[in-house]
Amino acid sequence: MSGKKYKAAFAKVDRAKRYRLDDALVLLGEVKYSKWDETVDLAVRLGVDAKQGDQMVRGVSALPHGLGKKVRVIVFAKGEKQKEAKEAGADEVGAEDLIEKIEKGWLDFDKVISTPDVMGLVSRLGKVLGPRGLMPNPKLGTVTFEIAKAIEAVKAGQVEYKIDKAGIVHAPVGKISFGKEKLKENIMTLMDSIIRAKPSMSKGTYLRSVTLSTTMSPGIKLDPTHLQTAAAG
Repeated sequence: MSGKKYKAAFAKVDRAKRYRLDDALVLLGEVKYSKWDETVDLAVRLGVDAKQGDQMVRGVSALPHGLGKKVRVIVFAKGEKQKEAKEAGADEVGAEDLIEKIEKGWLDFDKVISTPDVMGLVSRLGKVLGPRGLMPNPKLGTVTFEIAKAIEAVKAGQVEYKIDKAGIVHAPVGKISFGKEKLKENIMTLMDSIIRAKPSMSKGTYLRSVTLSTTMSPGIKLDPTHLQTAAAG
């Protein structure tokens, strides 16, 4: 990282200000200084107690413009469902053989989908997939017999999100090359999903802070109230 370039970018951001999304996206283009097409990320701090099971916030959001990258998908299935998975574009398909490959250290994939009938086998990989957030989950649509539909959704840019121990959701929302309008649509789609996922036990202010950044840029604080109003509209 170039210290001078980062300091120059950092100086353009008013740390005390909470920017409206349109203004923040313009500023994001101005503070980007690397030559490659950086990922744009959103960090949303929520007014929930992450230690309480009834205040868990997690879900999936199908971003209208995807993420701008190839998503490598593997599928655990047997019989006809293996054929369906291959035809739908899965990068790797299998059952016991695929489990053994992963147990030996292979992790060259981004998403995992499984049919319900082989989840008993897949559970062997809990210690490997779980910490990486890759374990198939019926609530997230990744444990299903509708394999082709699930693969299509994941490859199109479906984002899974979940609060961390600090009550923060971290999620990618596209590439800087998408431009202002596409990034705005992706961000608002994700924010709408997060707002809808508010637990009934969550009291007080739900959106505590929202920060927008690229891989290398300084963070830009967004106006949570304006975001919530825009999402509701």
